[in-house]
Amino acid sequence: MRKSVKRKLYWILFGVVSLGVKMGLGWAPEFTEKYYSRGFFIGIRWLYDTLFTWLPFPLIYLFFAVLFYVWIRRWRRKAENNRTWAQWLLHASLGTLAFFMGGIGLFFWVWGYNYSRMPIEAHLQLKVEPLTLEHLKKELELETQEIIHWRSQINGITDSSFTADLLPKNYEWQVRQLVESWLQENEYPTPGRVRGRELYPKGIFLHFSSSGLYFPFTAEGHVDAGVHPLQKPPIIAHELSHGYGFGDEGTCNFTAYLACSNSANPVIAYCGHLNYWRTLAVNYLRYKPKEYREFRSNLPIGIQEDLDAINDNLDAYPDLMPKFRYYAYDTYLKAQGIDEGIKNYNRVIMLVKAWRRQQKL
Repeated sequence: MRKSVKRKLYWILFGVVSLGVKMGLGWAPEFTEKYYSRGFFIGIRWLYDTLFTWLPFPLIYLFFAVLFYVWIRRWRRKAENNRTWAQWLLHASLGTLAFFMGGIGLFFWVWGYNYSRMPIEAHLQLKVEPLTLEHLKKELELETQEIIHWRSQINGITDSSFTADLLPKNYEWQVRQLVESWLQENEYPTPGRVRGRELYPKGIFLHFSSSGLYFPFTAEGHVDAGVHPLQKPPIIAHELSHGYGFGDEGTCNFTAYLACSNSANPVIAYCGHLNYWRTLAVNYLRYKPKEYREFRSNLPIGIQEDLDAINDNLDAYPDLMPKFRYYAYDTYLKAQGIDEGIKNYNRVIMLVKAWRRQQKL
C-alpha cells in the first residue's frame, strides 16, 4: 500500500476514534471537566497563546491562506500524475474523506470536547428554571433601569445614537480582563491570553445572521468589523468565553453579561446590559408585541436612538441564506449534545435569573 494512501487512512481512523471519544465523554462530564477542560485543553491554550498572540492580525487569515496554498499544490501534483479517471476519483474521494475526518478529529482535541464538560450551573450550584412571562417582564424592567443608569454615566453622550468614538480603543484588553476576573473568581482556569479580533471584510458574519466566531483551529475569537460599536464588547466577551473552554452558547452569553456588567467603565457596562436587554426584549416581544412596543416608546430618547441604530446597522447586511444558516447551526449544536439547538442562546435568561436569586440581587 502506498504511503499516501496509508496517511489518508490514518487520518480517517483518527477522526473515527475522536468521534468515539466524543460519544464516551458525553456520558462523563466530570471526567471531561477534570482531565480535558482543566487538563489537556489548558496545554493547548498555552501553546497557541505562546506562539501566536503577538501577531498583529487575525491568525485565521494566515490559516486559510496556507490551507489554500497546500490545496493548490496537491491538486496540481495529482494532475501531473498519469492516472486513469477511476484512479483519480478514488484518490480524490479518499483524500477528501481524510481531510474532513482529520479536521473533525483535530476540532475535538484542540477545543471541541469542551461541549461535554460540566454545565456551569452545576459548578456554580445554580437552580435553573424556566421563567414565567411575569418574571420575564420583571427582568426587562430591571435591565431597563440598568441601561438608563449606565448610559447617563457616559462622558460626552447625548440623545443622539452612540458613536464609535465613545468606544474605548483598548476595549479588547478591558473585556479580556473582565472575563478572566469573573472566571477566576468562580474557580475557572484562564490559561494564556485569548485574543478577540475584529474580522474584515465587514459583513462576513452579519450576512449569515451571526456577529462573531470562535475558530478552534487558530484558538482566537472574532467579531465582525461591521457590527455596531455597542455590540462589540459583549460579542468579544462571548467569543473569549468560548476561548477559555466553554462550548455552550447560553453559558457564553451568561459570562459575557456578568463580565461586562462588572466593568467600572460605563461604556462597557452599558454595552453589556443593553445586549442582555435586547435578548429579553426579543422574548417579551414574542409574547406581548403590543405591550412591548408601548414599553419601548417610553424609553429615554437616547436609548431608543441606540436601539434604532443597531437595527439599522443590521438591516444594512441582509441575510444571504437565513434558512440554511439556521438549520446548519441548529444541527451542529444538537450534534454537540446541546438538545435545544440554536435556542440555547436564550438560556442566558434562566442563568441570569438563577444567579440573581443565588446572589439575592
